[in-house]
Amino acid sequence: MRLTFLGTGSAMPLPERAQTGLLLERDDRRLLVDCGAGVLGRLAATDAGYEGVSTVLLTHHHLDHVSDLLPLVKARWLAGAGGLEVVGPTGTKALVDDLFGVFDYLDGRAEIRIREVGTHDFSVAGFDVRAHETRHSVHGLAYRFAGDDGEGDLTISSDTEAFEGLATFADGSAIFVHDCSFPDDVDVSNHPTPTTLAAALDGHDYGRVYLTHLYPHTEGRHGEMLDAVEARYDGDVRFARDGLRVEC
Repeated sequence: MRLTFLGTGSAMPLPERAQTGLLLERDDRRLLVDCGAGVLGRLAATDAGYEGVSTVLLTHHHLDHVSDLLPLVKARWLAGAGGLEVVGPTGTKALVDDLFGVFDYLDGRAEIRIREVGTHDFSVAGFDVRAHETRHSVHGLAYRFAGDDGEGDLTISSDTEAFEGLATFADGSAIFVHDCSFPDDVDVSNHPTPTTLAAALDGHDYGRVYLTHLYPHTEGRHGEMLDAVEARYDGDVRFARDGLRVEC
């Protein structure tokens, strides 16, 4: 399984960081996880392109995770690539219906299939997935994707506070992608800082942890943020960047 970070930014994007989007690939199977602003352009630069991605899995419904969803529908329609399956937590159908209510000229031009999921096992675009509730300002889900032969799992936290239940859910993952939106001196709720993240990760085992959903407040401070994590958690921790590809 290959993971490409299309967007590692936040609701305040930077020129080098689009909003949230991750591309998963295994053989001829492709899945886009979240689709924030700038992700469509990043996707167009991949080998898959937007023509090659027919399923989007949403973690939650904040704007910086869904704002390129309808542009993706339109781009695929104009390219003759067919419709789109949109999968996500409760409320996903209402979200998509509302978007088409605003941009009604797109309604009926592409087949849209919508499926809502919860904290259970399911399959999407050929990937086997487990879901876990997050702790954020809106309802959301973290996802664990099964690797080949029970190894090389990938877990994506979504936007969330760091907490023991989620750390345990991801335990043993080859790759754990976790929100780390701000440095320690920012007073924030619904997102972790390095110290709160490290406290949750402590005692757990992951092949590698990638920090993402980075606000501009983190720029120039990656070294001190890593030091804060490593003071409590001794695993391999790195910052994600747009365009980074890793194998699980």
